[in-house]
This record gives sequence, structure tokens and C-alpha cells, in this order.
Amino acid sequence: MCGRYSTPQQSEAERYFAVHLLRWQFERSYNVAPSQSVPVIRSAGGQREGVMMRWGLVPFFAKGVPPKYSTINARIETVETAASYRGPWKRAQRCLVPAAGFFEWHVDGSGAKQPFYIHATDQPQFGMAGLWDSSRHEDGSVLESCTIITMPANPLMAEIHNAPGKQRMPAILPPTALDAWLGGTPAEALAALAPYPADLMVAWPVRVRVNSPRNNDSTLVEALAG
Repeated sequence: MCGRYSTPQQSEAERYFAVHLLRWQFERSYNVAPSQSVPVIRSAGGQREGVMMRWGLVPFFAKGVPPKYSTINARIETVETAASYRGPWKRAQRCLVPAAGFFEWHVDGSGAKQPFYIHATDQPQFGMAGLWDSSRHEDGSVLESCTIITMPANPLMAEIHNAPGKQRMPAILPPTALDAWLGGTPAEALAALAPYPADLMVAWPVRVRVNSPRNNDSTLVEALAG
């Protein structure tokens, strides 16, 4: 699962991901939460386009109304068959969700949940694999939205995100896999998805202030002292 993350600066994302069609505008967020408008990169006419979308996919058949069930994450095991995602998958509506890092919660022996901040050591920022869709309201307006693909956790993430049945992680793409995910065949896109190597990731405990999406400042990604 991936339920919170942080974004890079817009200018940094544009340079790093070579985004040429600039149809987005955003400030860096240290605590992105579901249902918020988030920066997304997709392919448009062979170029990378930066747009803003709702985090939490609203299927095209939903008439612009967010479903009552969670669609912030799509499991890799069912992305080709689940009702909400099989349409975007068949239409190759794949995207990147740029991130500086993400949060997960560790459950200790007493049942308390400690948030951790995780990021890649070999990339200053990274793209999480996602799908996007558009859904038309009855008034004719169109809502574009996205979901982040998750997969079984690597050893580091399994230790942190340790709640039974929830040992998952976002599908983080290496730079060499971005083109295959955005513009490759379905087989090439699936082959680009693999658990990111644990030895290329680092994590540390952070303040529980991140539990509230109302809090959004740089201290949320700082390691706890001691």
C-alpha cells in the first residue's frame, strides 16, 4: 500500500523526468494525501506531459463520482482484471507519479504505529507506476484521476510495513524502465514492474504529525533524533 508520499519541486520534476508538455502547476508537498490533486506524467503524442489529477482513480463508468471503495492503489496481481483498472490498462493509460519519498507505518509489539519515511538512494526522486482514467460528470465536465500500483514488499519494506496481509510497496521504476512503462507494449510495461531493490532504499522513523494531512512541512521527513 502507498497512502502518503512527498513530491519533488515542480522544476526538479520537469528536469529529471524530461517533461516537455507543461500542463501542471504545483508546490512541493511533504504530506500528499488521497483525494488531493497530484502531479502526474503521461505520454501524449510521444512526449511526456505533466498534468494534475485526483489521487484516487474514478473509473470512466462512474460519471465523475468517486467510488465508495478505495482506489488510491491498484494491486499488480489484479491490475489487468479488476473492474476499475482493466479499462485504463487495456487503453494503455499508464502514468508516472513523481515522488521524493513515501511514508509507511510499522506496528510495534504493543500495537502502536510508527511512521517511517522511505526514499531511494540511487535517485534524487523517482517515478511510481500508475494508471489514469477520465470520467465525465452528468454536467459534461471531465474528471481525470490516477492510482498508484503496488506489489509485494521487498525485505526492507516487509520489515517496516509489517501489518499482516499488508506487506506491500509502491511499484517504483528505475530510470531505465520509464519509457517501457509509459509507451511500451503491455508485456514490456509489466516486465518493467519489479520490487525496487532493498539495498537501494533507505528509511527512518519520523514524527507522528504526518498522521494528519493538515500538517505539511519539511519537518515531516526529518529523522527522529536518537
